[in-house]
Amino acid sequence: MESRRTDVLIAVGSLVAIVPATYANLSWTGPYERPLDPAGLVLITIAALSLVFRRSAPLAAGIVAAACGVVYYAAHYPGVFAAAPALASIYTLAVLGRRADAIWLAIGLAVPVYGLMALSSEDPGAGNWMALLSGWLVAMVVIGEVTRSRRAYLHAVEQRAEAEAQRAREAERTREEAALRRAGEERLWIAQELHDSLTHSISVVNVQAALAMELLDRKPERVREALAAIKESGHEAMDELRATLGVLRQSEPEGAEAGLSGLPRLVSRAEGAGLRVAHTVSGDPYALPPEVDRAAYRIAQEALTNVLRHAGAAAVTVAVEYDPSKVVLRVENDGEPGVPGPGMGLIGMRERAVAVGGSLAAGPGERGGFTVRAELPAGAAA
Repeated sequence: MESRRTDVLIAVGSLVAIVPATYANLSWTGPYERPLDPAGLVLITIAALSLVFRRSAPLAAGIVAAACGVVYYAAHYPGVFAAAPALASIYTLAVLGRRADAIWLAIGLAVPVYGLMALSSEDPGAGNWMALLSGWLVAMVVIGEVTRSRRAYLHAVEQRAEAEAQRAREAERTREEAALRRAGEERLWIAQELHDSLTHSISVVNVQAALAMELLDRKPERVREALAAIKESGHEAMDELRATLGVLRQSEPEGAEAGLSGLPRLVSRAEGAGLRVAHTVSGDPYALPPEVDRAAYRIAQEALTNVLRHAGAAAVTVAVEYDPSKVVLRVENDGEPGVPGPGMGLIGMRERAVAVGGSLAAGPGERGGFTVRAELPAGAAA
């Protein structure tokens, strides 16, 4: 709609400009000019108003304007301005990329006009502006092509700028998503670390506290042992919490080491809480990647915690099998399987195993009790 309004204004403006310029004799086409009459005004009006359709039907508008111009000059009406609408149509065709139509329209206007001049009994007089028509026709085609090329170049620049802006927005969104994902992974890691370390220690404290209350009246001399175990569990919980906070501060962790090398200490704590634990190692031990080593330790810790909380005073076997390609951790007990609580113990163990490229199976054992079996790769997951 906006372009049509613009074309209407151009058509009316050209009509308003051509008629006064023709009456004012601002150009001359030869000694045989005749005065402008109503028929000549009609030809100028039709040629000018054809510009209303210069974009919607450029070739048809150009043919109408050129035909009116040829008839106008054949009738020896004065001035060269009647050719202006045809020149504008040629320019429009070139701008729209219709170069061949523009050239043929220019030829269709030039040949009849110059044919009339050639058939005239008089040579063109000096100052005859029609002799310049060919130059204007070529100029319109060239200017139209230059304008089209410039617009195409500017459009390509705008598209590249928009594409770069889009890529920048995508990159920013990707960075934000990555940051949110890392934050979520860090929160999950923190939750798992705190759950595994503190739950185990608190479970040991609860067991020893219950034992101390039971022995307080019957065997008060053994209460000291239970309180000592509580103190040791609290101390180790603080060490593990300090180690976790040290990792969060990006410094070397201090205190308890969360790896298979700390498994004997974990077994000792479980024995102090009343469990009968058998710890076996098969194969040739080797150093595991830190994340795999930590995952194995935390799985064993959570499995022993579950035994304390759900299986009662059971006999437990903690077996570590070193294979060239993987390490197998198995925690079995012969107590009652119990009813799983609302916690995240089994889910957390499975998540730790999967995070390092391993797997975990947990369920009732073949001979009763409960078994946790984790297979972890000897190398870190890619």
